[in-house]
Amino acid sequence: MYKRVLLKLSGEQLQGEHNGGFDTNRAKWIADELKKVLVNDTQVVVMVGGGNYARGAQLANEFVQRVTADNIGMLATLMNALALSDVFNSEGVDARALSNIKADQLVDQFTNRRALSHLNKNRVIIVAGGIGRPFLTTDTAALSLALELECDVVIKTTKVDGIYDKDPNIHSDATKLDSISHHDALRDEKIAVMDKAALGLAMEQKKPVVICDLLTEGNIARAVAGENVGTTVR
Repeated sequence: MYKRVLLKLSGEQLQGEHNGGFDTNRAKWIADELKKVLVNDTQVVVMVGGGNYARGAQLANEFVQRVTADNIGMLATLMNALALSDVFNSEGVDARALSNIKADQLVDQFTNRRALSHLNKNRVIIVAGGIGRPFLTTDTAALSLALELECDVVIKTTKVDGIYDKDPNIHSDATKLDSISHHDALRDEKIAVMDKAALGLAMEQKKPVVICDLLTEGNIARAVAGENVGTTVR
């Protein structure tokens, strides 16, 4: 049983069945899944993406600078964190949003001390703004945050149930891997479920990463319990 975990949620997951924006029903479902974890006194850190509103890499072009585009993407994560914290609190999950970008009128600034204080009061913290700098994804920010807050594991929930030895959408004989080394996950160009910079940081710091399906009921709790869920990169 892990005692402190980082849960990486993509913006795409927070849009639910919609084409964009924030799906309150999906957020309520996630809150219910987290209750199964919190009942065992596991501390939870959530890093949110912003792709349901804006993706920096997609916005950048000859007219919009990449730095500007990435800043817009960070603002998108802030919108998700604010909405998600409200839903969590309304569903009985004590939560606080913190931001790595300065927006004092809207949200408290992330500091290590403030984050640890909330965690030690059994609050879920939802961190927005990625790493606060351009050219780095929220995957990389999630690994950095997990290291800073000494989380035992990073759980990245996706729309797939793990890593396969080949594309299951193309190959009917594709086999899901229960585990894979950081080195092999980095080396294999076909594995794109997590940013390579994030995997490199995980390998350097020997931090395990679990890749699993968000929408399978109980998956997060099973991953936190150390059960064989999805694929573990270690």
